[in-house]
Amino acid sequence: MTSPLSLSPAQAAARIAEFTVIDVRAPGEYASGHVPGALNIPLDRLSEAVPALKSAAARGPLLMVCASGVRSTRACDILAAAGIDAATLSGGTSAWAGEGRDLHHPAGARATWPMERQVRLAAGSLVVAGLLAGVRFPAARWISAGIGSGLVFSAVSNTCGMAAALSKLPYNRAPRAAAGPDDTLHALRG
Repeated sequence: MTSPLSLSPAQAAARIAEFTVIDVRAPGEYASGHVPGALNIPLDRLSEAVPALKSAAARGPLLMVCASGVRSTRACDILAAAGIDAATLSGGTSAWAGEGRDLHHPAGARATWPMERQVRLAAGSLVVAGLLAGVRFPAARWISAGIGSGLVFSAVSNTCGMAAALSKLPYNRAPRAAAGPDDTLHALRG
């Protein structure tokens, strides 16, 4: 499989009007600030959006965006397997904002940590808890071993079960006033 086209924030900004921009972060992350005009389809729901994305890609190029570029690259791979070409924003919204470009912040949205940071907090907390509990109950060290094994699997497979689980938490959901997945799919179908 070939690597997807990766655009720097400057390259993407110069051509932003050409793209249908898809943000694949969790709704809460998206609501805390996204590339202007981006539509939200969380990575774990991307497969159900393939027909609508195929329709959107027929009208013009797709630009996939996440916080750092990891999930958007994965999204490009998923779309490529379905015969849809898409580019990824190198460095994600972090790089976009880091270059001084504006992020859209919907009214009523609250700031949410990026998913990678949430995963590091959850994984680190579980490892420390397993080690501390292991002082009294030696079998509890298996918690730390399980989390470590999960992180290795996550790196090798370029997937993250913990991120998928964390994305379901209430603070990672979009505000009630935000457009839902059906609205996004309808907009993509044009």
